[in-house]
Amino acid sequence: MAVERTLSMIKPDAVAKNYIGEIYSRFEANDLCIIAAKMAHLTKEQAEEFYAVHKERPFYSMLVEFMISGPVMITVLEGEDAISKYRTLMGATMPEFAAPGSIRYDLARDGRAANENAVHGSDAPETAAEEIKFFFKPEEICERTR
Repeated sequence: MAVERTLSMIKPDAVAKNYIGEIYSRFEANDLCIIAAKMAHLTKEQAEEFYAVHKERPFYSMLVEFMISGPVMITVLEGEDAISKYRTLMGATMPEFAAPGSIRYDLARDGRAANENAVHGSDAPETAAEEIKFFFKPEEICERTR
Protein backbone atom coordinates (compact mmCIF):
# COMPACT_ATOMS: atom_id res chain seq x y z
CA MET A 1 0.00 0.00 0.00
CA ALA A 2 1.10 3.50 -0.75
CA VAL A 3 1.47 6.39 1.67
CA GLU A 4 -1.26 8.89 0.85
CA ARG A 5 -2.55 12.21 2.06
CA THR A 6 -6.16 13.11 2.58
CA LEU A 7 -8.14 16.06 3.84
CA SER A 8 -10.34 15.80 6.91
CA MET A 9 -12.74 18.50 7.97
CA ILE A 10 -14.51 18.28 11.30
CA LYS A 11 -17.81 20.01 10.59
CA PRO A 12 -19.53 22.69 12.71
CA ASP A 13 -21.80 20.19 14.50
CA ALA A 14 -18.89 18.11 15.81
CA VAL A 15 -16.79 21.17 16.68
CA ALA A 16 -19.73 22.58 18.67
CA LYS A 17 -19.97 19.31 20.61
CA ASN A 18 -16.24 19.38 21.44
CA TYR A 19 -15.48 16.19 19.50
CA ILE A 20 -12.19 17.40 18.01
CA GLY A 21 -10.00 15.46 20.46
CA GLU A 22 -12.13 12.32 20.17
CA ILE A 23 -11.87 12.41 16.38
CA TYR A 24 -8.13 13.16 16.42
CA SER A 25 -7.50 10.22 18.75
CA ARG A 26 -9.28 7.96 16.25
CA PHE A 27 -6.91 9.19 13.51
CA GLU A 28 -3.88 8.33 15.62
CA ALA A 29 -5.27 4.97 16.77
CA ASN A 30 -5.57 4.04 13.09
CA ASP A 31 -2.04 5.09 12.08
CA LEU A 32 -3.08 8.34 10.41
CA CYS A 33 -0.61 11.13 11.13
CA ILE A 34 -1.74 14.75 11.35
CA ILE A 35 0.67 16.77 9.22
CA ALA A 36 -1.29 20.05 9.08
CA ALA A 37 -4.22 21.46 11.02
CA LYS A 38 -6.13 24.70 11.39
CA MET A 39 -9.43 25.95 12.68
CA ALA A 40 -11.41 28.25 10.42
CA HIS A 41 -14.84 29.79 10.15
CA LEU A 42 -15.57 29.41 6.45
CA THR A 43 -16.99 32.32 4.52
CA LYS A 44 -19.99 31.74 2.30
CA GLU A 45 -17.74 32.15 -0.73
CA GLN A 46 -15.27 29.54 0.55
CA ALA A 47 -18.04 27.04 1.29
CA GLU A 48 -19.66 27.63 -2.10
CA GLU A 49 -16.36 27.11 -3.90
CA PHE A 50 -15.32 24.08 -1.86
CA TYR A 51 -18.66 22.33 -2.41
CA ALA A 52 -19.15 23.57 -6.00
CA VAL A 53 -19.27 19.96 -7.22
CA HIS A 54 -22.70 19.76 -5.53
CA LYS A 55 -24.00 23.07 -6.92
CA GLU A 56 -26.79 21.49 -8.98
CA ARG A 57 -27.99 19.24 -6.18
CA PRO A 58 -31.02 20.20 -4.11
CA PHE A 59 -29.11 20.14 -0.82
CA TYR A 60 -26.34 22.54 -1.94
CA SER A 61 -27.66 25.75 -0.33
CA MET A 62 -28.44 23.94 2.94
CA LEU A 63 -24.95 22.44 2.93
CA VAL A 64 -23.32 25.84 2.39
CA GLU A 65 -25.41 27.44 5.16
CA PHE A 66 -24.54 24.61 7.54
CA MET A 67 -20.82 24.80 6.75
CA ILE A 68 -20.70 28.52 7.59
CA SER A 69 -22.76 28.12 10.78
CA GLY A 70 -19.69 27.66 12.99
CA PRO A 71 -15.98 26.93 12.92
CA VAL A 72 -14.52 23.80 11.35
CA MET A 73 -11.27 21.97 12.04
CA ILE A 74 -9.34 21.24 8.84
CA THR A 75 -6.62 18.61 8.89
CA VAL A 76 -4.27 16.91 6.47
CA LEU A 77 -3.78 13.25 7.31
CA GLU A 78 -0.99 11.03 6.04
CA GLY A 79 -0.55 7.29 6.18
CA GLU A 80 -0.69 4.05 4.26
CA ASP A 81 -3.92 3.88 2.26
CA ALA A 82 -5.03 7.05 4.11
CA ILE A 83 -8.00 7.87 1.88
CA SER A 84 -9.67 4.47 2.18
CA LYS A 85 -8.74 4.13 5.83
CA TYR A 86 -10.23 7.52 6.71
CA ARG A 87 -13.40 6.89 4.69
CA THR A 88 -13.92 3.67 6.65
CA LEU A 89 -13.34 5.56 9.92
CA MET A 90 -15.90 8.19 8.88
CA GLY A 91 -18.66 5.72 8.05
CA ALA A 92 -21.54 6.15 5.62
CA THR A 93 -22.62 9.68 4.70
CA MET A 94 -25.97 9.19 6.42
CA PRO A 95 -25.07 8.48 10.08
CA GLU A 96 -28.03 6.13 10.58
CA PHE A 97 -26.50 3.84 7.92
CA ALA A 98 -22.92 4.10 9.20
CA ALA A 99 -21.21 1.09 10.72
CA PRO A 100 -21.13 0.90 14.53
CA GLY A 101 -17.80 2.26 15.76
CA SER A 102 -17.44 4.73 12.90
CA ILE A 103 -17.21 8.47 13.59
CA ARG A 104 -20.59 9.20 12.04
CA TYR A 105 -22.34 6.33 13.83
CA ASP A 106 -20.87 7.23 17.21
CA LEU A 107 -20.86 11.02 17.02
CA ALA A 108 -23.45 12.18 14.47
CA ARG A 109 -26.58 10.05 14.71
CA ASP A 110 -28.36 12.79 16.66
CA GLY A 111 -27.86 15.36 13.86
CA ARG A 112 -30.89 17.46 12.95
CA ALA A 113 -30.14 17.37 9.23
CA ALA A 114 -28.36 15.11 6.76
CA ASN A 115 -25.48 17.60 6.49
CA GLU A 116 -24.79 17.28 10.22
CA ASN A 117 -22.65 14.18 9.85
CA ALA A 118 -19.57 15.34 11.82
CA VAL A 119 -16.83 15.00 9.21
CA HIS A 120 -15.83 15.45 5.58
CA GLY A 121 -13.13 13.43 3.86
CA SER A 122 -11.62 13.32 0.39
CA ASP A 123 -12.88 10.50 -1.82
CA ALA A 124 -9.93 9.97 -4.20
CA PRO A 125 -6.25 10.92 -4.56
CA GLU A 126 -7.04 13.67 -7.09
CA THR A 127 -9.77 15.12 -4.89
CA ALA A 128 -7.50 14.96 -1.85
CA ALA A 129 -4.76 16.89 -3.64
CA GLU A 130 -7.21 19.62 -4.72
CA GLU A 131 -8.88 19.86 -1.32
CA ILE A 132 -5.55 20.06 0.51
CA LYS A 133 -4.40 22.80 -1.87
CA PHE A 134 -7.69 24.66 -1.28
CA PHE A 135 -6.95 25.06 2.44
CA PHE A 136 -3.19 24.74 2.88
CA LYS A 137 -0.09 26.32 1.37
CA PRO A 138 2.79 23.87 0.89
CA GLU A 139 4.77 25.49 3.73
CA GLU A 140 1.89 24.83 6.15
CA ILE A 141 2.29 21.07 5.77
CA CYS A 142 4.82 19.58 8.16
CA GLU A 143 6.62 16.47 7.00
CA ARG A 144 7.04 13.97 9.80
CA THR A 145 10.79 13.62 10.27
CA ARG A 146 10.69 11.31 13.26
